[in-house]
Amino acid sequence: MKRDLLTLILSVAFIATASAQWSIAGDKIRSTWAEQVTIDNVLPEYPRPQLERSEWLNLNGLWNYAITGLSDVKPASFDGQILVPFAIESAMSGVQKTLTKDNILWYERTFTLPSKWAGKRILLNFGAVDWSADVYVNDILVGRHTGGYTPFSLDITSALKKGEQRVAVRVWDPTDSVHNPVGKQRLNPSGIWYTAVSGIWQTVWVEAVAKTNHICNIAVNSDITRSEIYVDATCANENGTVKFEVLDGQKVVAQTTTLCGVSATLPIKDAKLWSTNSPTLYTLKISLIQNGKVVDNVLSYAAMRQFSTQRDQMGHLRMTLNGKPIFMYGPLDQGWWPDGLYTAPTDEALVSDIILTKELGFNTIRKHIKVEPARWYYHCDRLGIIVWQDMPCLALYNGNSKGGMWGRNNINGGSDSPVTREEKNRYYKEWKEIMDALMFFPSIGVWVPFNEAWGQFDTEAVAEWTAAYDPTRLINAASGGNLRLCGDILDIHNYPAPSMPFHSSDFVVVLGEYGGIGYPIKEHLWWNKRNWGYIQFNNTDEVTAEYVKYATMLKDFIPQGMAAAIYTQTTDVEGEVNGFVTYDRKVVKMDKAKVNAINTEIINQLK
Repeated sequence: MKRDLLTLILSVAFIATASAQWSIAGDKIRSTWAEQVTIDNVLPEYPRPQLERSEWLNLNGLWNYAITGLSDVKPASFDGQILVPFAIESAMSGVQKTLTKDNILWYERTFTLPSKWAGKRILLNFGAVDWSADVYVNDILVGRHTGGYTPFSLDITSALKKGEQRVAVRVWDPTDSVHNPVGKQRLNPSGIWYTAVSGIWQTVWVEAVAKTNHICNIAVNSDITRSEIYVDATCANENGTVKFEVLDGQKVVAQTTTLCGVSATLPIKDAKLWSTNSPTLYTLKISLIQNGKVVDNVLSYAAMRQFSTQRDQMGHLRMTLNGKPIFMYGPLDQGWWPDGLYTAPTDEALVSDIILTKELGFNTIRKHIKVEPARWYYHCDRLGIIVWQDMPCLALYNGNSKGGMWGRNNINGGSDSPVTREEKNRYYKEWKEIMDALMFFPSIGVWVPFNEAWGQFDTEAVAEWTAAYDPTRLINAASGGNLRLCGDILDIHNYPAPSMPFHSSDFVVVLGEYGGIGYPIKEHLWWNKRNWGYIQFNNTDEVTAEYVKYATMLKDFIPQGMAAAIYTQTTDVEGEVNGFVTYDRKVVKMDKAKVNAINTEIINQLK
């Protein structure tokens, strides 16, 4: 009892001391959710809803950090503490320092495994680290990963020792000084380019699995014509069987058992289809059995849905969901936060933009040259939002010394960027890993490999590769960029008003960006410099009226063959003030009821 009391006192003392050492850095605007974060409640939700285990340990919280020169040697001392998983440039990290290509960012912390995990294999998981990460456990290099947007998992069992474990991460991130996929990150942000993000920016956790075998990954698909769900479970080795159960609520509606590595087919009687109005998700229970004993259990989910195209009576190609034409309409969503940059402060914050999108009457989100944590896509799945997923572009902007020239809204116009073989290889590696990480999520309906000639290369080849790698979704090869006759979609960009400069009988025609109506609200601005929007107004009535005017114009293009539209944008971001809501998410700048009404009219055009 005395020992337990002493442990409690020491723990409270540690938390109090650590809290005193960490606070949100800087004096810029922040969201309400940022103030709810403490060092002991940092994104506590299980981070991988598509493959969930019960035995896990969250390593979010305070880590030691140091910024050094280019060295492989861990520093003898650290500069202070950083709140993981917030990028070092963010206010939420408590540090808010810039990392360059001439620096290494080091992380270190200790943890102790639960005693009940003895004899099991231990996996160390990272949601995402930007850009290059070397991971050490007890000074043993256990793995390396490059790419700023994808999860990775390391088996650290052989590096463990008795008692306390020490994990260190060495990060190098050149941001836009090297032509890696970086999206809108810039070392010198301005205009449409935003503050860089370096290091750990998604949850870090460890979990225990059986020593003999475990489930590594699952892939889920469906066929609504056959009313079947297909599940592939990849295991650490092929010795064993896998039991699959599909549940509708608490009721088991299908089950089967296969050998490890063999795809399971699960017929669903009277299947409920996933749609934006009725986003039905079936629960999946998956058990790995070896020598008659269950050695691994994971929870997952599945949806019955299908994305495709078909011609209408006028010969226009339309996108379809479950065989029915649908006008996909939604905002361009950058996914940035004034306090956490790439990382929302809480799960409630993460889902708030999706909820707002639904309240505004939209059915789609274009996730713009950024990848979100898995829980964001899960929220889209359960709430019923279609996602267009962009590939984060290479740091090659059109018109600069190395970028291609933008051929706007014309077929075969413009020129590709002079991308080296090494840069192409990095693009393909990261695009494949992003697709591998996200193909599970049923809400994703469209892949977007390129945007506005930013690092665009070999468009036809990239579109063909993307379609072959995932034939279940539509391909928007070049959103508003150098349009090529490939993929499924020809994507126009026009600001501020909507436009339809051409028609096509062979491709779906969409308006991939328009709008950008600005409304700066003084108390909710990122900086005191010039704030930017394609057109600006000074109150809610004016900005709402302009939005409705543009949306009414958009309605007239739908009978002419326009199949989707994306409005810029969900939120203000740094110097941009053209969001439906301010950057701190505290003020919705348009009349939600009026926006919802006109949006509903637009979507219903194809019903």
